[in-house]
Amino acid sequence: MLILLISSLIGLAGCTEKPAKDKSLEGKVNEPQKQSEKKPQDEPKKEEEPKSIVVNVIDPNTKDIVKSFLPVDMGFGADNDTYKKEIEKWAKELARGTNQSPGYDQRMILDRLDANGQIIKGKPKIILEESELVEKLMEASVVGGDVELPIYVTESGYKPEDTAHLDEVAVASFTTKFSSAVVGRSKNIELSAQAIHNIIVGTGDTFSFNTTVGPSDAAHGYQIAKEIVNKKLVDGVGGGICQTSSTLFNAVDKLGVKYVEKHHHSLSVGYVPAGRDATVSYGGPDFQFQNTTGVPFLIKTIYGKGTLTIEVRTSLAYQSQLKKAN
Repeated sequence: MLILLISSLIGLAGCTEKPAKDKSLEGKVNEPQKQSEKKPQDEPKKEEEPKSIVVNVIDPNTKDIVKSFLPVDMGFGADNDTYKKEIEKWAKELARGTNQSPGYDQRMILDRLDANGQIIKGKPKIILEESELVEKLMEASVVGGDVELPIYVTESGYKPEDTAHLDEVAVASFTTKFSSAVVGRSKNIELSAQAIHNIIVGTGDTFSFNTTVGPSDAAHGYQIAKEIVNKKLVDGVGGGICQTSSTLFNAVDKLGVKYVEKHHHSLSVGYVPAGRDATVSYGGPDFQFQNTTGVPFLIKTIYGKGTLTIEVRTSLAYQSQLKKAN
């Protein structure tokens, strides 16, 4: 019995003993785990595609985007000459307008005085400088970004305090005659003369007859009268307004003004000497001059029975400074 008890104890001890490690397997059991722990090699980074260059054209007054474009899509970098021509065309349409939309450019509508000597405001001259815009867009096409429209606003060249004195002295005048019996023509001369009466022409300002008078049509009270069209006398609404523009030309021609636009009739007219006329037609030929006399002046019209007189007046203080025609 004693022998059997001892044998049982020896057997139990053998069951709890850990088996000896096989040295040949050391270091190999964990190899698969180590392999799985290895980080994969970093894959080569893909080169990022360059971002498209975008140019935004901004209205400086509203801060709105007028146009956004991708220069590359329009040929920049491949054919810069063609690209520039496209930009120039677009800039021209933006400045001067198209049949579908008006442009930024606006002629100056000159201020005038009412019957009480108070100023009736017109509109300033607005110019979008096309060449400057094209230059800025070409520069921005390289790196992208915003380009503000180069818009320049020019107010009339006189001081508000001048207006109380501009009627003091006449420095030039001219009178033409017409038959007051021809009712339609007389009325047209009267209306166009009223339209340019008391207009203030500041220093450096450009006067446009068509812009100042506006449409000479029935809607504005103009009547049918004889007018010259293609070397023929025909009936037309507004016939006779050219006598007003020609009278004005002969008055301001005594001063040192610069002519921007002036046209002769296709036939001679009887109310001014040969070659001393200035034909006009709204939407067509215009009479324009720039005040280069060095001082502001006032245009005064005096409509009478069968006569039209146009005076150019200024202040006594400015009279000695005013440049006259050579």
